[in-house]
Amino acid sequence: MNLELLGFTILVGAIGIQRVNELVQSRSNEARMRERGGYEVAPEHYPIMVGLHASWFAAMLLEAWLLRKQAPDSTIYYPALAGLAIGLALRRYAMRTLGDRWSTRIFIVPKEAPIRTGLYGTLRHPNYLGVVIELASVPLLYNAWITSVVWSVANLFLLRHRIRLEEAALQQSLAPSPRSPS
Repeated sequence: MNLELLGFTILVGAIGIQRVNELVQSRSNEARMRERGGYEVAPEHYPIMVGLHASWFAAMLLEAWLLRKQAPDSTIYYPALAGLAIGLALRRYAMRTLGDRWSTRIFIVPKEAPIRTGLYGTLRHPNYLGVVIELASVPLLYNAWITSVVWSVANLFLLRHRIRLEEAALQQSLAPSPRSPS
């Protein structure tokens, strides 16, 4: 048995467990936001996003195992490992900064302005950037180039759509409400 491939498989499994834990945290945060009057926007895109991310896990493992890939040399492995670390750090930063406002779904809580402090003061979507980096980097830890490229491109299209939905919902929630006639 190839120990490097086994190590990659265990790492992918650990990342999968981490994502499931994040989904649990997201559900808890969504319940808190609902208690404050929050609501979900554009839920129809969410199953596509879940499918993309779930299939990413399967695709990189299938590519590594079925195509009998070999572990990359250090010129690929270490940059990919750095990408994983940077992506994870950005996502963790976003989760910590947003606190109970962080969700995997698009949620709006009326009268709660977007956070614009810290990294959010210069980078509008650090969580999404972290996801982009991770989706590209993790498969490269075991030369799964096809997964890295195909899922990264698909994710960029989906994120482009999601960010438009999110920005429109934020604009609408922050717009002054029409005044009733006197």
